[in-house]
Formats: sequence, C-alpha cells, structure tokens
Amino acid sequence: MARRALAGLSNHGGGGGGHDGGGMMRWLLTYADMITLLTAFFIMMYSMSVLNLNKFKQLALSVRSGFGGDLHGAGIFEDGGAAVLDNPDEIPDPELPLSAIRDQVDEYIKDHKLEECVTARMEERGLVISLSSEELLFQLGRAELRREARRVLDRMAELLSPIANEVLVEGHTCNLPIRTLFYPSNWELSTARATAVVRYLVTKKRLDPRRIGAAGYADSRPYVENSSEEQRRRNRRVDIVIFASEDTLLRNAQTAPATPPLGSSLESSGGDSHQSDLHQTAAHVSSRH
Repeated sequence: MARRALAGLSNHGGGGGGHDGGGMMRWLLTYADMITLLTAFFIMMYSMSVLNLNKFKQLALSVRSGFGGDLHGAGIFEDGGAAVLDNPDEIPDPELPLSAIRDQVDEYIKDHKLEECVTARMEERGLVISLSSEELLFQLGRAELRREARRVLDRMAELLSPIANEVLVEGHTCNLPIRTLFYPSNWELSTARATAVVRYLVTKKRLDPRRIGAAGYADSRPYVENSSEEQRRRNRRVDIVIFASEDTLLRNAQTAPATPPLGSSLESSGGDSHQSDLHQTAAHVSSRH
C-alpha cells in the first residue's frame, strides 16, 4: 500500500513527471538558468572593470589565432595552451606615469648616496636619467662598463621593464679632443658608450630591443659651456631618455633640445680627450635587429 501511495504521488504530485503537477515545477529550471547566467554576467563585468589592457590584448590575440584569425603579435598561449609568459606581472604597463619612475629614481639616488653621479629630471620629451660617464660608468677614454656601473644599470632595468615607453640612451662628451685607435673622435666614443649601456640592458637584463636605441652626440649637446674642467665633467655623461609620447626613437634623437644645466655637480677623476671640430650631426646606432 505504501509503495502504491508513493508511486501515485510521484506520478501526480510535485515530482515533475506529468503534464499537470510536473509542469508546475519546471519554472525552477528556467529560474536557475537565469540566476546562473546573471551571476556569470556580473562576474565578467567586475573582471572587466579591473582589466589590464595589455593582458586583454594578449588574450584577444590568442583567441583570434585559435579561431584562425590574422595574428599580428604574440599570444599568451601556444603549443596547445602552454603558457609562454614567464611572469605575467612583467607585462609592460603603458599607463605607469613617468613621475612615479622619477620618484623611484630619486629614492634610489638618496638611499645609495649617488647625488654626484645620477640625476633625474622631467623634460618635454619625457624623463631623462643622467649618469656620470667616468665617475660611475666608464674609465677615462674607454667604453667598457665598470663593475659598479652594472649595479646601477640593474636598477634602471627594473624601472624600465614594467613600462612600454620607448627608450633612447644618449652618449655625451665634453669638447676636449681624442684621437685613439678605437675612438678617432668624440662621435665614436660617445656612441660606443651609449651602445655599451644598451647592449647590457638588452642582453643581460632582457629589455625588449624593439623599444630601445642608442645615439652618440659627442660635445654637440652639453649641459653647460665647456669653459672649465668642472663644467666639462658635467657634460661627460650618458642620458637614459624615457619618452612620454609615441614618437620614434630616430625622430626624438634628431630633435631633442640641448639639456639645461645640471643642478648638482658630476665629479670625475680626469678629463676626456675629445674633438669639437666635427659637424653637428648625431651618430645614431639602433639596437633593433
């Protein structure tokens, strides 16, 4: 009797098998589906509100390539979904303000007592970080990086890695002449020094070579007039220029104005041998392959 009663309840009650009683409960399925879709929709809306634009572009490229679309850049996944990004946090962030980078540079200078060797300033073209050539980076008349210079460049690489801005490394000298086997003039020396910095950042610190370049200006763009040894020390430098706009490296290298006088002195252990009777045309060396 009990089995018959339960069978009758399942056939005619709220179980959902018949056209009468069962149909009354089918609205729960539609309601549950709607709630699930709404939950998924609001989760998606929330994730979009905190979206990292670069990560989204990488994802879009991957999805496009998966559906056979035209791929114009590297995606997040390849080889069946294997991740190719070693560290997603290292994706360049184009929205990081240059003022924040300048604050970090100033803090590093203060912590390591590098006021006489490193300065940072804002210009119309972007942020310029000046490094003393002989006090910090190179020996007199040479273009090989010192060991202590690499520690500073390591920190510069940490600041450059998270951003997408283009970077130009500029070599500058004073107006004293040089004539050696390797460096017949200021142009070769200044360009070799800038290239040495770029090569270190690209080969050792893995900076993207497509957004960094080198330029040598010899004595054509000094901080101050080369009228004394103190002023010549200020002019012997390497500038790391982080552009604020999307201008090309070559255009900025050709049109960058002469920089204003440096606030603090850049000491050096001696004078460069330089030459000033050359044309005022910068020698550009790009690191793009």
